[in-house]
Amino acid sequence: MLDFARYFPITDPTQIFFVVLLIILFAPIVMGKLRIPHIIGMVLAGVLLGQYGLNILVRDDSFELFGNVGLYYIMFLAALEMDFEGIKKMRNKLAVFALLSFAVPFAVTYFAATLLLGYQPISALMLSCIMSSNTLIAYPIVSRYGLQGKPSVMLSVGATMITLFLSLVVMAGVASSGDGSGGVLFWLWFFVKIVAVCTFLTFAIPRLTRWFLRRYSDAVMQFIFIMAILFMSAVLTDAAGLEGIFGAFFAGLILNRYIPHLSALMNRIEFIGNAFFIPYFLIGVGMLINVGVLFEGGSIIAVVVAIVFFGTFGKAVAAYLSCCLFKLPWSSGHMMFGLTSAHAAGAIAILLVGMKMEAVPGMRAVDDNMLNGVVITILVTCIISTLVTERSAQGITLRDKDVANEDRHNDDERILIPVKYPDYAEPLVNMAILMRNPKLGRELVGLNVVYDDQNMAKNQESGRLLLERITKVAAAADVKMQTQVRVAANIANGIKHAFKEFQASEIIIGMHTHKEVSNKFWGQFHQSLYNGLNRQIMMVRLVQPLNTIRRIQVAVPSRAQFEAGFYRWLERLSRMAQNLECRIQFHGRGDTLQLIRQYINNRHPETRADYAEMHHWVGLPKLAGTIADDHLFIVVAARKGTVSYKNALEHLPEEITKFFTGKNIIILFPDQYGDPMDEMTFAQPQHFEDKSAYEHLADWIEKVKKQA
Repeated sequence: MLDFARYFPITDPTQIFFVVLLIILFAPIVMGKLRIPHIIGMVLAGVLLGQYGLNILVRDDSFELFGNVGLYYIMFLAALEMDFEGIKKMRNKLAVFALLSFAVPFAVTYFAATLLLGYQPISALMLSCIMSSNTLIAYPIVSRYGLQGKPSVMLSVGATMITLFLSLVVMAGVASSGDGSGGVLFWLWFFVKIVAVCTFLTFAIPRLTRWFLRRYSDAVMQFIFIMAILFMSAVLTDAAGLEGIFGAFFAGLILNRYIPHLSALMNRIEFIGNAFFIPYFLIGVGMLINVGVLFEGGSIIAVVVAIVFFGTFGKAVAAYLSCCLFKLPWSSGHMMFGLTSAHAAGAIAILLVGMKMEAVPGMRAVDDNMLNGVVITILVTCIISTLVTERSAQGITLRDKDVANEDRHNDDERILIPVKYPDYAEPLVNMAILMRNPKLGRELVGLNVVYDDQNMAKNQESGRLLLERITKVAAAADVKMQTQVRVAANIANGIKHAFKEFQASEIIIGMHTHKEVSNKFWGQFHQSLYNGLNRQIMMVRLVQPLNTIRRIQVAVPSRAQFEAGFYRWLERLSRMAQNLECRIQFHGRGDTLQLIRQYINNRHPETRADYAEMHHWVGLPKLAGTIADDHLFIVVAARKGTVSYKNALEHLPEEITKFFTGKNIIILFPDQYGDPMDEMTFAQPQHFEDKSAYEHLADWIEKVKKQA
């Protein structure tokens, strides 16, 4: 008889990697059928296939390596997706929730460990540090539902970092007192190292990032650079006495504004992390869990029950008490509890430190019962966290759908991007991605128009290659693009005909910069285009990547609010400023600025907007002194015959050439006739199987009954 046992556990790295990929592939499918969050499936797969389960896989060095990367990824992504403006507004609430989330579980666990379990003070303090910290194990669920900007989520992410920091500091003090090295000099040197590392990272990372992103646009190089910054931060904070996960989170905070949420770079970071590294970490955590000890009886059950109950109870008290204090809905309290109740990263790190310590001479600070109890607690709290977070995410989504929105008409957004030169094509697509409404899920339209001449076939082939290139750029940001190579005797007419055929709403096109083609400011067809098409047209000239822009400055003519396209361009610019996380400043007349302020406060309150009076359009050249190289200057122009047109606009080409050479600039021509305003819709972000395994089982039982 064939003995399969001799083939297991698998030790060959290639075979281990293959099995892990199968788990990552099939766990979501199976869990989807069972209506169980996918994260639990990864952990349970690790439990089942690890050394304490079927012993199919060996937890080799790859789990240590990729597991650490996955752990850092969770913290890094959480920091990247934080809304700093929202955090600033909630800083007092964040401080209260973080202190409660640390102090309540710490105190409850300490008294339970000393009074009920009889642990020594050092062991009790170590256990309290474990339960007062938490890991954002369920954060991918929040990302999947698109709830990163909700107050409850931002409070939970910020509190997680603060509680982890406090736990690691207390643990460092416990460790130093255990080996006799604690004292004033120890704490002084400890805080000097932390401050020095944080200061260095805060100073160095922004400068390195701006320098690199401005000079290198290769997608692979940019991704590798971000990863290098991430692990540099982890290494330095680890050397300073804190765990690398703190450095990963800190790096994400610093890089937050340089990686727009809707950019291709952000999409690559999220894709690789969620598809590979984070599942690897979750599977590795599951392989540490020995469920079998629960069936051995004895004091281990009491230890597990006490740790799980009091630690989770403390987190629940902190979350729901904060919810009441801040007058948030109960669904927000559920989310805060769900995100802050899981223990994985900090627990493992503190356990590794505690295993080297002695509670009293000759007695380890971590005995077998505590070790197994904490590891099983990781499994239980991960399950609790994912289930509560999944349920609360659904509740928040449904709750916010019921909130009344202002009446709006259907959004006709469909952005057309005519491209000809490769050096301008990619920035135009990136700008369109930052301006589009992702909730609508509309595809972009890429267009290349070639002359009907003897070089037509050659130019068509070049156009197809260029459109394939920008399609890949859009796909990297998970945005679909429809493309067309069009033959025309006149470029402007070709663009206008394509505009009508695709039922586009606006055009983003590169500004004329090739003097060898035409010496005119507008080039051969730009002027014909905006005069012959009464829809929004943005002519763009960028001299540096969009994600390095620090400020957007907008010159708005008087009476601009009377133009039919006023709210369309205001919506697009607000989205771009919000996605770039940079400040936007409007220059115009007081009555126009008042309407702009009202619109942004109502529709985009998180946008950092400033308003400066510009009484006369002739003052436009004076703005040149305030436009830095890393600013984006936008001129809202007007066509002749419109209400906001003024004779001074005739001098716009000369003024831009004279005063704004080498600057990032957009000349924007608004819609010339009335259009419906945008309508924000909500899409279902989570895929579910049509029928769950339970429904299939019920159908099968019903079928058997009928046959019987």
